[in-house]
Amino acid sequence: MQILDGKALSKKIEENVSKDVVLLKNKTGRVPGLAVILVGNDPASQAYVGMKKKACDRVGFYSVTHEMPEDISQETIEKTIQMMNENPGIDGILIQLPLPKQIDTIKLLELVAPHKDVDGFHPYNVGRLSTGLDGFVPCTPLGVMDLLAEYNIDVKGKNCVVVGASNIVGKPMAALLLNANATVEMTHIYTKDLKSHTLNADIILVGVGVINLIKEDMVKDGAIIVDIGINRNDDGKLVGDVDFENVSKKASYITPVPGGVGPMTIAMLLKNTLKAAQMHANEVK
Repeated sequence: MQILDGKALSKKIEENVSKDVVLLKNKTGRVPGLAVILVGNDPASQAYVGMKKKACDRVGFYSVTHEMPEDISQETIEKTIQMMNENPGIDGILIQLPLPKQIDTIKLLELVAPHKDVDGFHPYNVGRLSTGLDGFVPCTPLGVMDLLAEYNIDVKGKNCVVVGASNIVGKPMAALLLNANATVEMTHIYTKDLKSHTLNADIILVGVGVINLIKEDMVKDGAIIVDIGINRNDDGKLVGDVDFENVSKKASYITPVPGGVGPMTIAMLLKNTLKAAQMHANEVK
């Protein structure tokens, strides 16, 4: 069994992004700019935004966080997004999810300019991903593909079971795997007998937020396990959706939680923002 070490790979990616930021600055006089919208006081969201800010600082990005109260109006957030769309110093816009119930999340995601949509959630970029065209891809599934590639794991022809069908992880994960010529099965909360699907999988990719959902008897010998889940158990410890201790005995490769997919998500945000900045720099020429 080999650990898929996202923490180590993310450091490598940060180093490469830092070098490219210097090149971009020397060539064009500009640095990549990332703007984040953070609504409310959710501790997990605040922690994620804090980690993204530190990562931006490490690689030399300009970053700004628009912190807004829980009871903010839709109109106010929309005006802020429009302002960032028009700001030439901002290359990427990120709306930290989830948003409060009074906010129309889909409308806000559609309002972000597609060329600044570094989260890859705008329908324009979703459509480009599903048709195999270049665009911005959601950071978590993109990070999974980079992590598999780092360990020379070719998904072509492999039976891949994606557990969870969210717009943020499951659906784009399936699209990326399909684009890489894997055989993909999507499972979700209404799937009957999940075990019958996962037992046939060469690669299991799970991200639903259920502790120990994937157990040892659901995995065939030598399977590759990508745990995208992140949860806190009763002891306050961070754990994934996979029973790591037991499943790791059968797996050929497995991601730990923490230290697997999590660091890759932030690394991909940096790569996407750099890509946006490079595109914008070429347009300004």
